[in-house]
Amino acid sequence: MLACLLLTFSVFSAQNLIDPQEVPHIMNKFFSYHIDKKQMTPQIIRRTIKIYLEQFDPEKIYFTQSEIDSVLNISDSEVNHIIAQYYKGNFEYFEEVSFLIQKGILRAQRFRKSLKNELINRPIQEMDIEFQSGYASNEKELFEKQKYRINRFFLFHDKRSDLNTKKRRKKAFNLFEKKARQGEFVYLFLDSNGNPMTNELANHIFSQKLLKAMAKSLDAHTSFFTENEAFEMRMNLEKQFEGVGIVLSESIDGVLVADLIKNGPAAKSNKIAIDDMIVSINDIDIKNKSFEEVLQMMKARDSSFLKLGVKKAGNSRVIQVRLSKEPIVMEDDRLTFEAEPFGNGVIGKLNLRSFYENGEGINSEKDIRKALHALEKKGPILGLVLDLRENSGGFLSQAVKVAGLFISSGVVVISKYGQEIHYLRKVDVKSYYNGPLIILTSKLSASAAEIVAQALQDYGAGIVVGDERTFGKGSIQYQTVTDENADLFFKVTVGKYYTVSGKSTQVEGVKADIVVPTALSVYNIGEKFLEYPLQPDKVNPAYRDTLLDLDMKTRSWFQQNYLPYLQKQILFWKGMLPTLRANATYRIDQSLTYQKFLESIKVVNDPFYKPHGMDLQMEQAVNILKDMIFLELKTQVDAEKAFSKKDNFQK
Repeated sequence: MLACLLLTFSVFSAQNLIDPQEVPHIMNKFFSYHIDKKQMTPQIIRRTIKIYLEQFDPEKIYFTQSEIDSVLNISDSEVNHIIAQYYKGNFEYFEEVSFLIQKGILRAQRFRKSLKNELINRPIQEMDIEFQSGYASNEKELFEKQKYRINRFFLFHDKRSDLNTKKRRKKAFNLFEKKARQGEFVYLFLDSNGNPMTNELANHIFSQKLLKAMAKSLDAHTSFFTENEAFEMRMNLEKQFEGVGIVLSESIDGVLVADLIKNGPAAKSNKIAIDDMIVSINDIDIKNKSFEEVLQMMKARDSSFLKLGVKKAGNSRVIQVRLSKEPIVMEDDRLTFEAEPFGNGVIGKLNLRSFYENGEGINSEKDIRKALHALEKKGPILGLVLDLRENSGGFLSQAVKVAGLFISSGVVVISKYGQEIHYLRKVDVKSYYNGPLIILTSKLSASAAEIVAQALQDYGAGIVVGDERTFGKGSIQYQTVTDENADLFFKVTVGKYYTVSGKSTQVEGVKADIVVPTALSVYNIGEKFLEYPLQPDKVNPAYRDTLLDLDMKTRSWFQQNYLPYLQKQILFWKGMLPTLRANATYRIDQSLTYQKFLESIKVVNDPFYKPHGMDLQMEQAVNILKDMIFLELKTQVDAEKAFSKKDNFQK
């Protein structure tokens, strides 16, 4: 999931079961905050029905086109009837859609049962078959789609653990069936053991699915989350959680340790290693537990420790390992940096994957300041690359602070909520770095990353290098995700942001000053390819800050302590762009390695492809940075010579 530009608020609290009668009330909260959708409409209903089906069947392997048409192609009068029923808390039409889903599930289970022996008894092989991207035209094609899906699962696990025997292929099939049924049971209103849910729980699940579909129908980034989804988002935003530091994966042999988090309790114990098998948790055998149930047992908060039954690879003996839960900082997901010697100093490379912040004082702005200090100890920083290629966003406040490290005072973000316009400013006059700067981006750079890239581009503090454009997410969401005590978890689009130039990154993204393509350049990635994106617009530039959004007392302080130090647009690098572009284009054209890379990404199905592990974009960015360092130095020398001549002439 893409990280979003997040602001925090709370209106609900979390453990209550939701009844369908409550859905209109909850949706009224969404409508009250949403940027432009204020009530239930026929358009939202039609979108909701479509999304409700796609949530269950994103791969289009459960239904024929005619079945889908029967529920999507409904008249305006039928839609108006659905809306009228909606306001009464009656969702009979969606119950009919749920019944279609259940029919599709039971048919798929029959298909899989008939395929079991065929797939287990023959060696694994590629299926030479192509399908249209849409739904199947008939049941025969649907059967082949199910077969292809299972075969693809077999091929994946064959690479992981070699399915060279009938016994191991049977294990693989059983794992596939187990995972398929876990997703299907929810729509059949069965618990993880296949027993009927209580009416209250079934209504809750039904209401959750409705809310997810309705929220998503408002725009590309409004969402409703389950408690587990909110936990994962919170962990990614804050880069910290409490646990034992084990990453698990599900294989045909059981639940395996896929990774250990650096400095976590498991890693520090030296008793658990990657590829170990977990067989019990707190003396409870997990053999018949679903993977989701295992994860819930690992996350349970009823104890300050976990007792794990562990089997070492190639050893049948089970050892018991007791681990205390601790706050774990996800160091690998925080800022990383390195220095490359150059001339009499260094070129710094900062890799920032998100804009994170938590209550323990960990945040991206502070980490960058520490990195700059550490780089300075290695020598003068002659140039800097801020790598945002895999940065999909995070906290708006951190985007403002990170951009503020490279400018003096000034507006960084303009936010617009309806007709209200607010300005987010960098007030501290100190600039932490003002030398040659490259912001390295890709089509995955989104939201807060786009704010930083475009703000620094607007001010001329740095140049943007990378894919032709970034993702194009220029909307702001309020959210309850970071409040773990919220009644319900959601995010809702409430406005758009713009940078100091008045430009929005919505849909169009940030355009690179110098195009240095990544492997993502050949993919259709971005806001423009999502369903229901908001349309871009502009506001007035704010280079000359009028302070009109501030009260008189605050305005007086800003006039004395802020306005005199406003960051002025730096035009130097804009003037140097033709030279920098020409040099970069020449190097790329002359590089056999880069030309092979550009040909390879057309056929290699890997958006993060790096030939032989080489980071060609970073290499080119550093070369451009060296050009910038040289041009800046040459300009300084030429200016000194000109001044010297003038001084001699005057003498």
